[in-house]
Amino acid sequence: MKIAFILGTRPEIIKLSPVIRECIKKRIDYFIIHSNQHYSPEMDKIFFDELSLSPAKYNLNVGSKDRIEMINQIKISAEDILQNEKPDWVLVQGDTNTVLAGAKAAHELSIKIGHIEAGLRSYDNTMPEEINRVETDYLSDLLLAPTDTQKNILLNENISLKKIHVVGNTIVDAVFQSINLIDQTPKLQHYQSEKYFLLTTHRPSNVDNQENLQKIIDIMTIISQKYNFKIYFPVHPRTQKQLDLFGIKLDTNIFKPFPPVGYLEMLAMEKNAQLIFTDSGGIQEEACILHVPCITLRDNTERPETVDVGANIVTGLDYSKILSSTSMILNKKHTWSNPFGDGFTSKNILNILSSNEK
Repeated sequence: MKIAFILGTRPEIIKLSPVIRECIKKRIDYFIIHSNQHYSPEMDKIFFDELSLSPAKYNLNVGSKDRIEMINQIKISAEDILQNEKPDWVLVQGDTNTVLAGAKAAHELSIKIGHIEAGLRSYDNTMPEEINRVETDYLSDLLLAPTDTQKNILLNENISLKKIHVVGNTIVDAVFQSINLIDQTPKLQHYQSEKYFLLTTHRPSNVDNQENLQKIIDIMTIISQKYNFKIYFPVHPRTQKQLDLFGIKLDTNIFKPFPPVGYLEMLAMEKNAQLIFTDSGGIQEEACILHVPCITLRDNTERPETVDVGANIVTGLDYSKILSSTSMILNKKHTWSNPFGDGFTSKNILNILSSNEK
């Protein structure tokens, strides 16, 4: 069995790393095509290094482009590589432009596709990620769903049960494999003794809109003053660009901005935060796994399990809802169960691929 991993962003590197490690352990032939959708070193190379992954065999250097142009360029470049390499499977993870482009390339060449994290739905078609994940699901031969929630979504969309497998979420594998490294890394120890809230935001609907981005900064300022906690803020490159464009200044008495940080440092920040405010899907999951409460600064989430277990509240950008939710979730016990699996998702995925080779 030969597997092609097609990836392009920081979350994909993190979530596919346990599957790649399992391939190495099982001596399964594989190679990586990296679109370089995330291309700056702090959003890319540092994650390969920290996760002890060999560099990608192929780099497409797609960079920053319009969505349709990006998808088409990745698809065409990936097709050439796949024709030469002739893998048995293409594995993609999540909902990025790279994921859809990789699935389209494999489908064009009649190569079997496994979609890791299949079946997620926000039901918000203004999000490019929603379009990407839905189209990828319909192109895929195996739909590797994190939980029964996604399985039922896919069944309700008339996708064959034979294609669907509930495997858990590889983010659990990644967190479990990395969490001990945090405690063994001296430069990350200081987070344990600091008191702070953590903010991450990068969604176009939040950061490309000046009014919405200003709202986020204003409400976080109010919350910081109310609870007397600083706001630790690792600033995504897209967000920094928009802060500069709109002339929005961060009060350093309130905010502690960081450039993008590596995976281990991000996990350390999450693990030791009093509360996380985010619009990231992956951070909603990680917060839930780490038993840190989370508030999602969106009107919807494709991770409803985090809400169902009481780890996450979806508020949008409503001031009063964010304030009341902050008070409510800070006063809850963090005793919820992790709904995303037991850390053996990668083994489950490769076993399913192997059984479908027979």
